[in-house]
Amino acid sequence: MRYRTIGDGDRAFEVSTLCLGTMNLGTVVDEETSFAILDRFVEAGGTFLDTANNYAYWQGGHGRDSEDLLGRWLASRGVRDQVRIATKLGAGPRDPGLPVAPDNFEGLSARVIEHESATSLRHLGIDRIDLLYGHYDDPATPLAETVGAFGKLQAAGDVGLTGISNIALWRLMEARAEAERQGVPPYAVVQQQYSYVYPRPSWRRHPWASRELLDLAASTGVPGRPSLTVVGYGPLQAGALMRDDRGLYHGADHPGSVHRVEVLREVAREIGATPAQVALAWMLGDDEPVVPVTGPSSVEQLDELLGAVHLDLPDEIRERLDAA
Repeated sequence: MRYRTIGDGDRAFEVSTLCLGTMNLGTVVDEETSFAILDRFVEAGGTFLDTANNYAYWQGGHGRDSEDLLGRWLASRGVRDQVRIATKLGAGPRDPGLPVAPDNFEGLSARVIEHESATSLRHLGIDRIDLLYGHYDDPATPLAETVGAFGKLQAAGDVGLTGISNIALWRLMEARAEAERQGVPPYAVVQQQYSYVYPRPSWRRHPWASRELLDLAASTGVPGRPSLTVVGYGPLQAGALMRDDRGLYHGADHPGSVHRVEVLREVAREIGATPAQVALAWMLGDDEPVVPVTGPSSVEQLDELLGAVHLDLPDEIRERLDAA
């Protein structure tokens, strides 16, 4: 396994460069298989686990199934000091009787942040959340309120680092500036959708990581510019990079992406790797590396993904992939 440091100063900590997404653990993936995946990840040196307070409500769960499963696994394995736990709040259903959708998200008010973080601590069975994200930006709540509430949790020792997901770049910059005004730690991590394929242009499409975001992250970690780490969810497009029966989604279903998938698969065959491994290695080896969040549903799938960690793509291969 390889590792990188996120955060600054005494709040900084090391995480594995591959993050294990646990969204489907405890619902789609049964408990025995889920435990086996988690065990194998830790055995391979993995330390970064990602969950949320609404996983997987839409799969027939109650919304904290993933957190509860992680809590049981942590208690049974005694490995709390070996892993870093990231969870999210803000996208749980405001009205449990309605579908989980942006117009029914609980939002990022101070009340929600205080209540939901405490509830996550209880469900996870831990006394400190290593990384707490706002799951979706909440324009209806003043940034000063949201940023201040996250800062309060950090000051109390309940949270190590804070982050944000599914946010426009200008809103991210405003939030970091607001943190500076309040004298609290800024968001240290931003989690956006990111993959070897890319979306068609859309002025409304905020969830994707942009080149500008990666350039911003590369400029941080120096005096006066607190570090910012980019984490990418959906790196394999739910299997569409490997399987023809899975369609590209969230705006990536266009001829440019189809061509990139063809090149990706050609390269994988030529170098004796799988398309999934090449796609992840492309992310990990960028000038500004992105931490991929992967969600395997079996140990075999996990082992394949772990093979990407030490796959260093030659410059000519990266140039070919980038040029497609």
